[in-house]
Amino acid sequence: MSPRTPWGAYHQIADALRSRVSSGELATGEALPSESALGQEFCVSRTTVRRALAELEAERLIKALPGTGRVVCTEAERKATAGEGPPRAQYRRIAAELRERIDSGELSPGAALPSEAALVRQYGVSRGTARQALSELEGTGLVVAVHGKGRFVQRPEKPTS
Repeated sequence: MSPRTPWGAYHQIADALRSRVSSGELATGEALPSESALGQEFCVSRTTVRRALAELEAERLIKALPGTGRVVCTEAERKATAGEGPPRAQYRRIAAELRERIDSGELSPGAALPSEAALVRQYGVSRGTARQALSELEGTGLVVAVHGKGRFVQRPEKPTS
């Protein structure tokens, strides 16, 4: 059995690739390494790599070109449809709105978060998008999942003196 990939590893991979683009290590129009090569580099499965790449594609930082692979988008491509820049992925918007509800106290420690199904109805998104928003909050430690019960606002850790 292979070791498990740490939860949220795809965010770390996406961040590393974002840094390579912003530093110029990966230039506009340049092809990214293959999924297989990235999987070996980061010691994760191709599925994890695909999630990271999907995040960057949703941000319009990269795009897939048939027969070439994924390449870094030009600045014009990044701004093409949103006017001000790449749109925030839907799951990030949902996660940000839930985070605001937690920060404001509307959702207090121990409170249940809306279910995936409720988020699907409320935002008109796919179940995968709703799941990704909730997973992002879990990755920050604000939310804990209780198998068979749902997701709940995490009680803050008491400082030890």
